[in-house]
Amino acid sequence: MNNEDVLRISQQRDDIYDWVVSRFRYFMENDEIDNALCLADEFFEWMDPDQLDNEQTLFINEDELKERFLEITEG
Repeated sequence: MNNEDVLRISQQRDDIYDWVVSRFRYFMENDEIDNALCLADEFFEWMDPDQLDNEQTLFINEDELKERFLEITEG
């Protein structure tokens, strides 16, 4: 994985994090507590500042994975 891939994945993760936090705040401000709790339950590790940078994040793009497989096997 090259630096460009790492930056792209980091940006994806940052975008997801921003969306989750924004959505959580929206739910709380609109008294949609059950929705906020469901979101927090799913993304707890991402929403906790003490765990955010330690949480593993795996992204798989099937096309990129297949392309990489072919690069390695056909060499």
